[in-house]
Amino acid sequence: MIHRLALAAAVMLGGIVMPACAQDAPRSPELVEKWKDASLFEIDAKTLEGEDAKLAQHKGKVVLLVNVASRCGYTPQYEGLQSLFEKYKDRGLVVIGVPSGDFGGQELADAKAIREFCTSRYEVTFPMLAKSKVKAGAEQSPIFEFLGTRTGKLPGWNFSKYLVGRDGQPIAFWSSGTKPNSKELVTAVEKALAVTPPA
Repeated sequence: MIHRLALAAAVMLGGIVMPACAQDAPRSPELVEKWKDASLFEIDAKTLEGEDAKLAQHKGKVVLLVNVASRCGYTPQYEGLQSLFEKYKDRGLVVIGVPSGDFGGQELADAKAIREFCTSRYEVTFPMLAKSKVKAGAEQSPIFEFLGTRTGKLPGWNFSKYLVGRDGQPIAFWSSGTKPNSKELVTAVEKALAVTPPA
């Protein structure tokens, strides 16, 4: 009874009640074959405003790709993501936010509202892609199908993070609880940035 009351209180206060973990990604022979020779930079996407956003424009950079949401207990991580981007962008880091409502319906429905929120609250200047499905299934974004197939991990909640090297290949995955300024993440970013861009 006490546990149920605490859980209800956390929901009412906007607390995090879902585990911030990863999900195992489907890795069928078909998916493995589809993505075995692929690179993140070969995938086409849309910006938050619905314009074409070829990820090839980031070729040779290190990418930290994050599934974001505006009404999540982890939403303040936007501040850390922006700081990380500002600190390392001149060395070749790009942070990319991918809004999603897959977890608790915690993302706003309207792209304009998402942009207004992340700009006015957190002064976000890093690229934001169109709202997408990150969970496995027919409507899943090809970005997350690729990353999930190659790493074996999909986000279990908002603000999961994939680090992708200058060659477009995934290096690491962190679940929501890993902050953008954590030693583990920053060390991995710096190591990836130290790699010479491919010719």
